[in-house]
Amino acid sequence: MPAEPVEMNILDNRFRIDPTMSQVTFVIRRESESKSVVLVRPDGKKYYKSRHPDYVYWQQTVDMDIVSISNPMPGPWQAIGKVSSDNKVQIMTDLKLHIDDFPSTLYEGETIKMTARILLDGKKYVRRDFINKVALKVSLVEVFDDTDSPEEEEIADEPRTFLLGRLKDDGNDFDEMPRDGIFTAEFHINVSPGKYKLRAETGNGIFFRAIEQDILVYPSPVMAVFKQSRRKINPHLLLIESDSASIQQGSLAVHAEFTDDKNKVSLFQGNAVQGLSYLEVNVTNFETPGIHKWQAWIYATDKVSARPLIFPVAEQTFEVEDFAVLEQARKEKEAQEEAQRLAEEAAKIEEKKAADKSTALITIIGGNTLLLILFLTGWFVMRKIKAKRLAAEEGDDGELPGEDEPATEPEAEDNKAA
Repeated sequence: MPAEPVEMNILDNRFRIDPTMSQVTFVIRRESESKSVVLVRPDGKKYYKSRHPDYVYWQQTVDMDIVSISNPMPGPWQAIGKVSSDNKVQIMTDLKLHIDDFPSTLYEGETIKMTARILLDGKKYVRRDFINKVALKVSLVEVFDDTDSPEEEEIADEPRTFLLGRLKDDGNDFDEMPRDGIFTAEFHINVSPGKYKLRAETGNGIFFRAIEQDILVYPSPVMAVFKQSRRKINPHLLLIESDSASIQQGSLAVHAEFTDDKNKVSLFQGNAVQGLSYLEVNVTNFETPGIHKWQAWIYATDKVSARPLIFPVAEQTFEVEDFAVLEQARKEKEAQEEAQRLAEEAAKIEEKKAADKSTALITIIGGNTLLLILFLTGWFVMRKIKAKRLAAEEGDDGELPGEDEPATEPEAEDNKAA
C-alpha cells in the first residue's frame, strides 16, 4: 500500500529531506510576476525552471512554483528567490510523525497532555539510536485575521511564536517509558486568548517532520479566590467559580495545598454540588504566625466536548498574625476607645453644666433687669400720678380765697371792736 502524502510549511525557505522520503513536492509562492525560484540541493547543485533533471517535474504560474522530485537527495534543500512565507512542502514517505487526538479549542491557563509517536508502516518506530536523537518541539504561532490598516498588516507580517515545550522519549516527567516510541509531555497554555496555529515538529539531523493544527484559545472559565479570616474562631474560605456557559455544572473539584512557615503541608479538597457552578472549601485558620503559601489545582469538564480540564493555580502567599498579639491589641484599642468615650461624655457633662450655669445666670440677670424695669416704670408712673394729683390740689387751693373774701371783712371789724 503506497504511503500517504504529508504536507507541512517550509521555514526560512529551507527544508530537510531524510533518506526515508521517496518523493517530495515543493509548493513555493512568489511575489506576483517575479522570476521562478532556484532550488539548491544539499550538495550545492542548483535546479532551474528551464534546467533540471528528468525526474524533476516543474510547473510555473504567475506567483507560484510547484516542483516535484522523485527520490530526492537527503539533506537540507533551499529555495532562492522572492518567496513569500506561505510555502508548503508535500512529502511521500512511510516514516511519519503522529500526534494523538489534540483538541482544537483550549483555555487560557489550562494544562494539557500531548502524546506523539514515530510510525513506520503504521507501527511504532523504536530503533534506539534513532529515537535517542529525536526531540519533539511544540509551539503556538499567532494567526491574524485579514486586516485593512497598514499598521495591522505590518504586525501580521511578524506573528509571534510561543514555545509550549518539548517531548522526549526518555522516561522523564510525563513520559511513561523510555525509548518505547511514544513521546509524552504536559504543556501549560500560558498565552492570551486568540487564534493560533499549533506546530509540532521533530528532527534529529537526518529526520524532520511537522504537524500543524488550527487552535482557538479562549479566556479561562474558572477563577479561584482565597478569603482570609481575621478571627481565630472563623476558618479561611477558598472559593472556586466557573463560567456555566463553558463548564458543566457540578463538575468542579479542587485540590489545594497550604504550607506554613515551618513547611508543614495541609491538604484541602472539595467538589461542587450537582447543578452548581461554584464550590467553597473551608480552610483551617492556622494558629502559627508567619508567611503561609498555598497553591491549587482546579478540575472541571468542558460543557461542549466533555473534555476533562485541569487549571493549576500559581502559588500565592498570605500572612498569619499572632492572635495573642492581635487580642492584646484589640483589648488595648477597646480600652482606648472606652477611655475616649468616657472623656467625651465627661466633656459633654461639663459643657452641659457650663451651659446650664450660663443659662441660670442669664435668667437671674434677666429677671432682675425686668424687675428693675418694672420698678422704675412703676416709680415713674406713680410720680406722674402724684404730680398730677398735687397739681390738681394746688389748682383747687388758688380759687377758694376769692370766693370767701366778703366773709372775712366782718371778721376783721369784729376784731377791731374788741
